Amino acid sequence: MSDPARTAAEAVPCSSSGWAAQLRALTPARVGLGRAGVSLETSDLLDFQRCHAQARDAVHARLESAALVMALGNLTGRAILRLHSAAADRVTYLQRPDLGRALDELSRALLAEQPADKVDLALVIADGLSALAVERHAIPLLAELLPRLHEWKLAPLCVVEQGRVAIGDEIGAALGAEIAMVLIGERPGLSSPDSLGAYITWNPKPGRTDAERNCVSNIRPEGLKFAQAAAQLGFILTEARRLRLTGVALKEPAPRTKGIDS
Repeated sequence: MSDPARTAAEAVPCSSSGWAAQLRALTPARVGLGRAGVSLETSDLLDFQRCHAQARDAVHARLESAALVMALGNLTGRAILRLHSAAADRVTYLQRPDLGRALDELSRALLAEQPADKVDLALVIADGLSALAVERHAIPLLAELLPRLHEWKLAPLCVVEQGRVAIGDEIGAALGAEIAMVLIGERPGLSSPDSLGAYITWNPKPGRTDAERNCVSNIRPEGLKFAQAAAQLGFILTEARRLRLTGVALKEPAPRTKGIDS
């Protein structure tokens, strides 16, 4: 025999409850969704399909590198190097991650033509798994970050198509940089198709592992704001140069909590 109270409660859509509305105000995650029978409500299902399509489009989108190079030149007043990984196209890039970690021969030749002077930092911008993130957020992030680096000797800024994080190791080594920082589009999620990540590596060279890097993730207006990200990156870069290391051995200090250690 069915419980009338339980049946009445199940008839009320979860999305109409007060606690669900409060949770959704705090997070973009899909919480407190309503249901129609055994399925989601139509509006929630359509929203899921839309976000999934955006994420897939972001993965397959091609970086408009010419426009990005022009914008970077206007921002920095410096020459920008356009490079390409060993992955000839997007399909190959997605199927062969190893090729996205290495430069093609033309790019290696271009780097070999650069001055052999030692530099403090090589800045690399790669499309990664979301060219959209790079196109939207690389310029405003660098506008916040570059003033913090006015005393640093910078290598020519590099833009890489079909690149993955580790490609910064080869570029940094070729340019004689003490540190490489790669700004790259992160794997899209259903609530964030345009999340930008920054990976910092001391003494970059092929063979470095992810444990030897520091990462600042989810850089975008809806996540980690540009000014906040620039402050974190500036701290990590300064500490990396002071301690001559990056990775698991380099940690940011925990924020002080009111009432503790006061």
